Amino acid sequence: MKPQKKLLLIGSFLFFIFLLVEFFGIRSDLSPKNIKDLFLTYQTWGILIFCLAFSLGNLLYIPGWIFLVGAVFALGKEWGGLVTYIGAIVSSLISFIIIQRIGGDSLRSLNGKLANKFFSKLDKHPITSILFLRMIFQTVPALNYALALARVRLHHYILGTLLGLPLPIFIYCYFFEFIFKHVLN
Repeated sequence: MKPQKKLLLIGSFLFFIFLLVEFFGIRSDLSPKNIKDLFLTYQTWGILIFCLAFSLGNLLYIPGWIFLVGAVFALGKEWGGLVTYIGAIVSSLISFIIIQRIGGDSLRSLNGKLANKFFSKLDKHPITSILFLRMIFQTVPALNYALALARVRLHHYILGTLLGLPLPIFIYCYFFEFIFKHVLN
């Protein structure tokens, strides 16, 4: 299948998910308050449900910080940060696998100086590149999609993600806890 058709298929898939979520009203349910309520209501299954909701949110371009705020709000900065880290890894991995299965290595067909320079650096230092991209962009869906479509190996993706997410999550946890304690109270 031609790369353009693969990209069109990915766009159609994401649009279909978006329509389903809008039709069933799921998007409005993904708020920090509802995420907190999820943990309080489903204590045993909360982490699994959180990871699934985070994964769906990631596919729908719902910012990851919404999930982090809900987790920190419900569980505090330490446990909320740990649960967010797990959810971020799971959601990034699910996005990567789905998009790579649909689109293959479609981005590699792009020809241009900038694309070739990016792919060259990514190929030479995949784990380090992904680590720094995660530190800057965390779980931004566009990053997951771009890496999936750039023929990144799964083990490089996982290692870069595991190493790149802790610092920004740690910073956000302390930031939001500060906001909860000193600004909102």
